[in-house]
Amino acid sequence: MRQKNRNSASFISTARRAWPDGCALTACCLWSGVTEAQRSASQSALQPASTQAQGIELLWWIMLWSGVVIFLAVMALLIWALWSGRQRESPLSLTASKNLVLTAGVAIPALTLVILVGGSLFLGRSVASAPPPDAMQVRITGWMWWWEIEYLDSAGNITATTANEMHVPVGRPVAVELASGDVIHSFWVPQLQGKTDMVPGKVNSSWFVATEAGEYRGQCAEFCGLQHALMAFVVVARPEAEFDAWLAHQAEPAAAPVTAATQQGRDVFEQSCGHCHRVRGTDATGNIGPDLTHIASRRTLAAATLVNNRGHLAGWIGDPQRIKPGNAMPRSLLTPQELHNLLTYLETLE
Repeated sequence: MRQKNRNSASFISTARRAWPDGCALTACCLWSGVTEAQRSASQSALQPASTQAQGIELLWWIMLWSGVVIFLAVMALLIWALWSGRQRESPLSLTASKNLVLTAGVAIPALTLVILVGGSLFLGRSVASAPPPDAMQVRITGWMWWWEIEYLDSAGNITATTANEMHVPVGRPVAVELASGDVIHSFWVPQLQGKTDMVPGKVNSSWFVATEAGEYRGQCAEFCGLQHALMAFVVVARPEAEFDAWLAHQAEPAAAPVTAATQQGRDVFEQSCGHCHRVRGTDATGNIGPDLTHIASRRTLAAATLVNNRGHLAGWIGDPQRIKPGNAMPRSLLTPQELHNLLTYLETLE
């Protein structure tokens, strides 16, 4: 607790130096521990929300209860053997003893292994099968430490791009093309599908059909460096009509500034952020960091590390290395007024 308090005090001190007039002091709240973004979405494989995850859950329960039954049977035999060993005469003949060993020690374990391994192979084949031809196509690229998500049309052209937040329609197959831009990552949404590695130079694939609307937390499941633990994302499953409207909006360019403050904020963005980030419809065409065309519509920041609000956004822009040390975004040197205008502009990008 003392260490946490010292870290909080250090961050507040840094924020005060970065923004002397206190205009973004609200951002200091982001150093308060586990955030709402980390608690809001479930990450349990025992709460399946897709046809693929339901199969994984069923196999897990079968293996668990098989293990429980086998354990209880072995303990019962052990207790019986200890009790009968105290008798002067063996309760079993030599033939009965051999039959017991062959049945309980060979036949039953072999049959159990055949059933469980066969079930695992059958499930693996089903989970890794090719998606239906009418599946929606999504391309996901893993970067240290965030996710680039691109929606493709039937011809393979990109229609919309977002980051760290994947939206899918309920009841429709979603085919996911997985690649890495740097090191090995692993795509895992426990409530929707099993793990699939993302290997540099190789394209892997996965698919699922969400059966329930809701938010599902995903995570990189392969250690990929310093901020591996903070490389998460959110999958939002929604009715197909709502999804279609969302995707159509995401395909649109950014809204034009309508006030002097937002115009100045866009100028700050293009000059200070546009070399790394892209906002469609502006002169900011960077491709090093996430596309921010509709950043205000996203639920989280920094790969599901922070809730997306003005205070957290100010803290992230001001000193991202304090939040996720080692990430590619440098500390901002904006004046308080420039930061205020930039935040006002970013809040219009819905």
